[in-house]
Amino acid sequence: MNAMFPHPFTVWRAHRRGGAMRGFTLVELIIVIVLLGVLAVVAAPRIFNNTDFYARGFHDETMALLRYAQKTAIAQRRTVCITFAVAAVSTASLRIASLEAVATCNTNLVGPRGDSPGTVTSRSGVNYSAAPPPALSFDGLGQPLDATGTPITSARTITVSGSGKVITIEPATGYVHE
Repeated sequence: MNAMFPHPFTVWRAHRRGGAMRGFTLVELIIVIVLLGVLAVVAAPRIFNNTDFYARGFHDETMALLRYAQKTAIAQRRTVCITFAVAAVSTASLRIASLEAVATCNTNLVGPRGDSPGTVTSRSGVNYSAAPPPALSFDGLGQPLDATGTPITSARTITVSGSGKVITIEPATGYVHE
């Protein structure tokens, strides 16, 4: 090839060494701007909306409190009661029977974080889906009981609105899971 029509590889090497060609083309810049716009439309609502994040956290805290209640009932061989309340915010609280073989929960139970009574509280805008879930207790064997002290015969479910998950308490065993 002559000097008037250089080989394409020579032009490419000159570009790679920082020759005369530099920068981005207009098409590349427009594509990047469009991609950033689409990303902003999709990601911005998720970044600035914390309700789903708080709902999932409250769901996890409620499930942990239920598991803690069952484990405490087994360890102490006493009835542990969980009461739910729904107002501007939702709460779940723990109480324990002062004596063995007594179904009445008359003493606040210290929670896993050292609070008395053990309580989980939602943030504003996060609530239990059913208003409120029925009271529940675990006997000294860890079996779930309804508000009257009768063993539950079907799985009990608790849902936190916005979490996308359901907490299930199995009858007979009291196993708490998603």
